Order: sequence, then C-alpha cells, then structure tokens
Amino acid sequence: MAHSNISIFVTHVGCPHRCAFCDQRKITGTTDLPRGEDVKRICAEQLGMIKDPAETEIAFFGGSFTAIGRSYMTELLEAASQFVGEGKFRGIRLSTRPDCIDREVLSVLKSYGVSAVELGAQSLDDEVLNANERGHTAQDITDAAELIKEYGFELGLQLMVGLYKSSRRTELENLEKVLAAKPDTVRIYPVVVLGGTKLAELYESGEYRLMPMDEVMDICALMLERFEQAGIKVLKCGLHASEFVERDMVAGYYHPAFRELCEGLIYRRAFEREIKKAGIEKGSAEFMVPSRCLSKALGQKKSNVLFFRQRGITLRITASDELEDRYRVVKITDVGR
Repeated sequence: MAHSNISIFVTHVGCPHRCAFCDQRKITGTTDLPRGEDVKRICAEQLGMIKDPAETEIAFFGGSFTAIGRSYMTELLEAASQFVGEGKFRGIRLSTRPDCIDREVLSVLKSYGVSAVELGAQSLDDEVLNANERGHTAQDITDAAELIKEYGFELGLQLMVGLYKSSRRTELENLEKVLAAKPDTVRIYPVVVLGGTKLAELYESGEYRLMPMDEVMDICALMLERFEQAGIKVLKCGLHASEFVERDMVAGYYHPAFRELCEGLIYRRAFEREIKKAGIEKGSAEFMVPSRCLSKALGQKKSNVLFFRQRGITLRITASDELEDRYRVVKITDVGR
C-alpha cells in the first residue's frame, strides 16, 4: 500500500537535552518553528495537490513532539486535525522520545486523530544509549512501545546503526529486539557524524572509531531484508539527501542512494546462495526477478553484474510482471559452465 507524508518539522522542540549525534537543524535544513496557522496553510495547499490524500499522513518530525509545551502541542494538533477524515488525510504521524510517552499523553493524541507514533529508539542497548547521552534506557523503549500498541496507534521505531560504543554484535542484537517488539514500521539511519556535535569531538579525538562502510551496509541490508520478511514496513533506509548534511558531515555512512545500495546487496547475496547451491564456479547463470525490482537486482550502475563478472560468472537477469515477492531469486532459468 502506498504511503506518503506531509512533513512539518518542529526542530529540536521538546528535546530535554542534546544527544551526542544530534543536530536536527542540519539534518532537516529547517530552523523556523511552525505555528497552527502555518500547519493549516501547508495542509490546505497539499490537500489540493496530492492524488490520494487517504493514504497520506500529516507528520510532525524533528523534535520530541510529546515533550513540547502542552499549549503549543495542542495548537499544532488542533490545526492538523481539521484536515483528517473522510475526503481528507489519513491521520497524523509524529516522532518523540521513548521516555516522553505515558497514558495521559496518548489519550490526548488519540483525541486529535493521531494515527502513528514513532519512537526515536536509536539503539536498544543500554551501554550505547548511555554513551550517546540519550537520557533514557532500553526498558523505556520497550515500555513505550507496548503502551503505543495498547492504545491502538501504529508503532514506528527509528534506529541508528554504527553509534559510539556499538558493534556488529550490538546491531544484530538490536535487530532481534526490534523484531520481537513487532512495530508496524521502522526507519534505519546509518550514523552520520555532523560537525559541532559531541560525536564529532569523539571521532576527531580518536575515541570513536567507525565500523567500515561495507560492514554497516551489510548490517543495514540484513535489517532491511529481515524487517520486510517479518511484514514490518521500512519507511527509510539511509539519511535523506540534504545539502546541509553533505556540507557539514565530518564522517559516517552517508550516500544519497543508500537504500538502493542495500537492496542491491540483498540481491547479490541471493544470487550468491543460488550460484553456490548450483555448484557454479565459472560460466553463466540466469535469474528471473520481479519487473519492478530489476534495477535493484542489477545493482547500482550494474554493480552486481560486474561483481560476478570479476569472479568469472556472467550474470543474466530477466524480469517478469508475474512475480511480486522482491528480494527473492525465483529460479535459475539457465546455468552454463
């Protein structure tokens, strides 16, 4: 099912402190805070432009929405709620901190037509959370997630891969914990170290050493595949392209087509498994994939074709409109040695 957002950024508002990795102004490129009238104007403009508003949510991102001043929070919700309902938008989506969720605030959100709550979990490991100055525990994430589902909201979890004090083992444990929590959606953000943050200081001093890019891509690709296999929709994989991020990035795992790279890697693994199963060491192998996934299967700039060519195997990929399950190699139609 298609899904889109009308994104409205409340940058840094409500955050009780600044986490080691965070500079929302650079990430979003936004500094001005919206008022209720701004929300009404944006929603009215978009309602007339979007083809299918019934699959679109008004989304408040960039801060800890449930921690902002109550009068300001309800001002924004009141404005947005006027554009939710039959013939209008599907609902209201917001992001917040796990330690800023309780029954009282969820009741308020429910009364204004909020449909989805995303938690900035980042990690489900207490050592990593503490090292990155998150100010909450992994148990806070679990408790908040359970409450959100109890109240009937769509639950989203946002993860950061490669944080200070994290490791491959930590990230794979995070993957299993998220699967156990059964959110409806996730966002996977490989770490980007921005100038002026505590993380940048740790990196520049040598205290924070990043995992290799290939390893982080491998982890993110595995997460993407496992989440989608479990029926969890991955709304984002990689930080969205931004001139501010590209300008102020000190280090990290940024690529404007990060998800595409991960999707190509998923297919490469699938091809490798089938080629190994068939006992092919040299020659050619032909695979069939869903038509909509052909570019992913080929890899960015046909990187998967080149990968196997360098290993003495000619990879031929054909597309079929009848196949639907992506990331699955359906069959080898031709094998030559």
